[in-house]
Amino acid sequence: MCRSKHLSIKSVTVAGIAASVLLGVAGITLNPTPAGAVVYCQYIGYPPSCVARAGVVLRPRPVARAAVRARTASPTNLNGGVNRVGVRR
Repeated sequence: MCRSKHLSIKSVTVAGIAASVLLGVAGITLNPTPAGAVVYCQYIGYPPSCVARAGVVLRPRPVARAAVRARTASPTNLNGGVNRVGVRR
């Protein structure tokens, strides 16, 4: 007679419990902790909740201004700058 190998319910249950315990221990051990990073200020109050370095003079942030641009459509550039031969209208 040929004996076939069957997994018993008891061995599958024990293996499942062991895997659950192992995953639980790994989850507790590998839990990330918050980093204690320090962010230094570049300007006064920027970035928020920053720390000023000793000996560094902080100035106000520069104000963003709108850039002045020339007209994009000129008599020689009626197609909007597309790289084609001839004028497309």
